[in-house]
Amino acid sequence: MEASGAAARASRLRPRETARAGGRASTAVSVGIISTFLTVIVVLPIAALVWESKQSGAHAFWQAVSNPLAVAALKLTFGAAFIVVLINGTLGTATAWVLVRDNFRGKSLVNAVIDLPFALPTIVAGLTLLALYGPRSPVGIHVAYTRTAIVLALCFVTLPFVVRTVQPVLLELDTEMEEAARSLGARQTAVFRRIVLPNLLPGILSGAVLALARALGEIGSLVLLAGNIPGHTQVASVYILNEIESGNSAGAAAVAVVLLGASFVLLLAVGALRFFVTRYERA
Repeated sequence: MEASGAAARASRLRPRETARAGGRASTAVSVGIISTFLTVIVVLPIAALVWESKQSGAHAFWQAVSNPLAVAALKLTFGAAFIVVLINGTLGTATAWVLVRDNFRGKSLVNAVIDLPFALPTIVAGLTLLALYGPRSPVGIHVAYTRTAIVLALCFVTLPFVVRTVQPVLLELDTEMEEAARSLGARQTAVFRRIVLPNLLPGILSGAVLALARALGEIGSLVLLAGNIPGHTQVASVYILNEIESGNSAGAAAVAVVLLGASFVLLLAVGALRFFVTRYERA
């Protein structure tokens, strides 16, 4: 009897163990496929870029990245990107708020317009902005070939990121807490600061990360609009393009590595900040 009971228990355990083993095998295959895909698409190109940048030695690498024109291009790129993130972080959040909380005529049209930078080729975006803000501006505003034009172009191409990451958060946000706070006499600003903003902050940070990454690597809309004046309106991406066209691929790769490394550090920093914010909210 005992032997037959043990055999019955063993027969019941075998399907479970088989299912677990099958699940582990499936997970291993999935992880292997994903790892291979990421290695081919992301890791190997980055490794090739780093190898190319150091092909002429550490001294040549340092000379390339410490070139005054390269330093000026990197400073301009990061400065403009941070300004754009602040602008779109604020106005993008306000736009998402209006689209979610307000009803008005033409709302669907506004939604379509916000997604337009996603659909437009960036060179078309640059041509569009040049037609509006260039020498023949129909509104009399001529800021082409200036740093202001760079900020305007980057605002144009990065606006959807913040709006589209904040919108879903607002849609899922429970309004009962806001109504309860107002019924207790809290002002609208206090309700937004203490209830709404903490819930929106992870979405705003996510949008800011995407906008920052796009702004740092943008080139198409800036080729026509920025003017490409070395040391003044030349951004890092255009500087890298010019170095490649001049035959200095190692110097271009060196500046690209600096841009890549700084972008990676910034993304990690914002990701850590977002993690601590969400952990504080869960606690």
